[in-house]
Amino acid sequence: MSDSSEKRPTLRSLAEITGLGISTVSQALRGSPEIALETRKRVQLAAQQAGYRPNRAGVRLRTGKSNVITLVLNAQDGGSGFFANMIYGISDSLKGSPYHLVVTPYSLSDPMEPIRYIVETNSADGVIFSRTQPDDPRVRYLVENNFPFTTHGRTDMGIDHSYFDFDNEAYAYEALRTLKAKGRKHIALISPPPSLTYYHHTLKGFERGLADFELTGFMLANANTDSEISELQHAGLELSQRKDPPDGIVCVSSSVALALISGLGKGHLVIGHDYDLVAKPMTDLVSMSQPEIIGIDEDFRRAGQELARMVIERIAGTNTFVLQMVDQPKLR
Repeated sequence: MSDSSEKRPTLRSLAEITGLGISTVSQALRGSPEIALETRKRVQLAAQQAGYRPNRAGVRLRTGKSNVITLVLNAQDGGSGFFANMIYGISDSLKGSPYHLVVTPYSLSDPMEPIRYIVETNSADGVIFSRTQPDDPRVRYLVENNFPFTTHGRTDMGIDHSYFDFDNEAYAYEALRTLKAKGRKHIALISPPPSLTYYHHTLKGFERGLADFELTGFMLANANTDSEISELQHAGLELSQRKDPPDGIVCVSSSVALALISGLGKGHLVIGHDYDLVAKPMTDLVSMSQPEIIGIDEDFRRAGQELARMVIERIAGTNTFVLQMVDQPKLR
């Protein structure tokens, strides 16, 4: 009786299918730049059609590589479709490559723990992570250990590294421009947590927009996008009870906006009448449940695609300065 493993496609059988040498096939599957792009695509297509799967244990023994990309995410990142769409996007870019994705959760109490584990155990060839801080110890550690990575978000620590980010300064500024056009004059900002880099970008755009568009405004002191739903609802109720309630609101999370709108409603303020609200990113579900929200889109699937592409290029040795991208806001 024949062993089923003998029926599995191998490098030798792919070489016979494509008419190429085994070494060429192997390099093409690894995405080697020494092999012409068209040849790489032809081999990868043949491998996909034949159902070829590399023997990971053998690959690691031969090359020292795991062929793993690890996405390090916190459960806090699950809102607004971030988690799922990021994974879909990364999977899009890894399709046809030798790499596969592993998602590693972590606790906000120790964001360094999974990074240290990955580096010390060599359990991945590259890392993607989010929630960057202006002075991020994860970035410093990975650079010091010469470990390939890219981040969703920027830092401000004088270390050049690969990243994909959304322009949150431009988002806050354009949100205020939109509210000004709606005739709104007194604006509240629900910001990210102050520890994160994009908090500073958002606040800068908000303050610049207030000045340029001659608006008044303030940032919520008792809630941010990491707050619990009950806290956000209470913050909305408190906004409605102010002597000078805002007639415009800028929020950097559409899921957070829903909780805030609920609290404002308890205080008898109606969106689209008493106030307008700009939020991002907009999902179809949020748009259907609250069509009065003024949406600005962020394409997390594209972000995942770009981050995967960048980390693969970092593994290949591409310089970080050509692997940096800031995406502009798009009004829905």
